[in-house]
Amino acid sequence: MKVAVIGCTHAGTAAIVNTAKLYPEAEITVYERNDNISFLSCGIALYVGGMVKDPHGLFYSSPEQLDQLGVTTKMRHEVIAVDTDSKRLTARNLETGEQFEDTFDKLIVTTGSWPIVPKFEGIELENILLSKNYNHSNTIIERAKQANHIVVVGAGYIGVELVEAFQLNGKQVTLIDAEERILSKYLDPEFTDKTEASLKEHGIKLALSQKVTKFEGSEGKVRKVVTTHGEYEADLVILCIGFRPNTDLLKGQVEMLENGAIVVDEYMRTSKQDVYAAGDSCSVFYNPTQKHAYIPLATNAVRMGTLVARNLIAPTVSYMGTQGTSGIKIYEDNIAATGLTEVSAKEAGIDADSVIITENYRPEFMPTFEPVTLKVVFEKESRRILGAQLMSKAELTQSINTISVCIQNNMKMEQLAFIDFFFQPHYNKPWNFLNTAGLEALPSVPSLETVH
Repeated sequence: MKVAVIGCTHAGTAAIVNTAKLYPEAEITVYERNDNISFLSCGIALYVGGMVKDPHGLFYSSPEQLDQLGVTTKMRHEVIAVDTDSKRLTARNLETGEQFEDTFDKLIVTTGSWPIVPKFEGIELENILLSKNYNHSNTIIERAKQANHIVVVGAGYIGVELVEAFQLNGKQVTLIDAEERILSKYLDPEFTDKTEASLKEHGIKLALSQKVTKFEGSEGKVRKVVTTHGEYEADLVILCIGFRPNTDLLKGQVEMLENGAIVVDEYMRTSKQDVYAAGDSCSVFYNPTQKHAYIPLATNAVRMGTLVARNLIAPTVSYMGTQGTSGIKIYEDNIAATGLTEVSAKEAGIDADSVIITENYRPEFMPTFEPVTLKVVFEKESRRILGAQLMSKAELTQSINTISVCIQNNMKMEQLAFIDFFFQPHYNKPWNFLNTAGLEALPSVPSLETVH
């Protein structure tokens, strides 16, 4: 069996390693256009901020490790054409310019995503950077040494983590976003209001509800970011506007969402036989809405890549879908979310309700205790749990993983109220705060008058 893999970050590495172990007789060739593989891009802000001193720890595999598994690893090679009908591909060696063809029995597409870069006026100016891969992170660190005024465009996870890292390094930082709230895809206002206040307290300037219109500079370098509402001094700009699936190779050959994300079934199969896909190049089945969606996360990627290998010969283990569970630490606040927010549920046309509680996570007779704020979103009629968000100075984010399992299994609020959780004063109260949220949303009981 001849297996070709295009791209080798999270999903690609998982697919390759598992395919090599499961089918030792397979002839596996991976094409990667970068000079490194398996970089954990979610660690960029930690690296930029200096918390991670040795960047090699952000890699969990290498071409040498793949070679030891018998994989032919073609680094600095870009696949420029694929014919899924004839099962042929054309690749180019980026160092020599040589082009050649290869064939495959099975194709695994793990081409990932690439940052969205609008065609702003002045985009060609020096010191306007992206934040996606290892080379980007090294460039950001090097350029930031000479920068005083840094502007980050995009207030998603990467953008928010970067502004914190730059501020901790003593920079003057501005965060720009077209939305009226930071992290609006993941959190409702009850949580973003607190996080925005925390950023402002640390001296970070928030420029929200405004779009970048152009960059201005002198001597070829950026000096100013102009938006629909103002101008901001900048000698370094990081674009974190979002990501698009990198799937041009298969346009017109497999089913895709409108944004180009490849649609796969529960066994990671595309609409074309013997062509599989995983990771940021794909859509995922989003359990809260029961629809396909584009949710580029490393966790989705490693699961999907592993499942590709398991299902390469025949359907064996199905994908359970995702809740898009995620977490972030901003200064002292530990924050996590899963599933739909109340805002996104309503945008999806779901008649949703929610309950929000703030209580100390363990008994007040203990030497220390911290409040935790938890919001759970549920469908009004069915009472099915749709999502949850949590924030606390204490590290309680794993509780969101519990809610993720609840959503996965279509559980209702009254079931959350009475799930069996242990009690130990070091860790929680007799009613765990997850139970408390469920209790707050119990359905009403019949009155005596209606019974009689």
